[in-house]
Amino acid sequence: MSRRRALAGAIGGTAAVALAAATGVFLSSCSSSGAHAAARAKAPAELSVSGGYIPRPLLTDLAAAYVTVTNTGGTPAELTSVSTPLAAHVTLHTTKGTTMYQVASLTVPAGGRLSLGTGGDHLMLENLTRRPPVGAKVTLTLHFAHATPATLTVTVPVRPTTYHPEG
Repeated sequence: MSRRRALAGAIGGTAAVALAAATGVFLSSCSSSGAHAAARAKAPAELSVSGGYIPRPLLTDLAAAYVTVTNTGGTPAELTSVSTPLAAHVTLHTTKGTTMYQVASLTVPAGGRLSLGTGGDHLMLENLTRRPPVGAKVTLTLHFAHATPATLTVTVPVRPTTYHPEG
C-alpha cells in the first residue's frame, strides 16, 4: 500500500506541475509580480509634504524653514528650489558636522523621505519682507525635478524660536 500511495502522490504531484506549467500559473505569477515591481521601480516620484514650520526669526532679514518630503514613487526626486512671498531668496542647505553648506539640490529618495530639520538639511529664507509673528502662516512653493507634481505649495506655521517637533 505504501507503494501505491507513493506512486499516486508522485503522479498527482507530476499532474499538478504539468497542469500549472500548461496553464502558465507559475510563469505568469512570477512574471507579473516581477513586471509589477519593475514598473513600480520606474514610476515617477510621487511627493507629499508634511510637518513644515518656520521658527520665529531672531533676525529681521533671515529665517530657517523645515519640512518633511515623502516620496512614495519609484524614482528619486530632486528639490531644486523654493520660493515664498516672505523672502526675496530661498537657498537649500546641508550641514556637515558644525558647518552649513549651500547646495544646488536635495534628494528625496525613492520610497523614502527628505527630512529638513534643525542641525541638518534645511531652507534659508533670505531678505525677509517682514518678520512674521508666532502663529502666522507662510506659503512655501517647492520645485522638484523628476517628480509628480513638479511643484508643491504648502502653508506652514511660524512657531516659537525654541520649538522642536516631537518624533
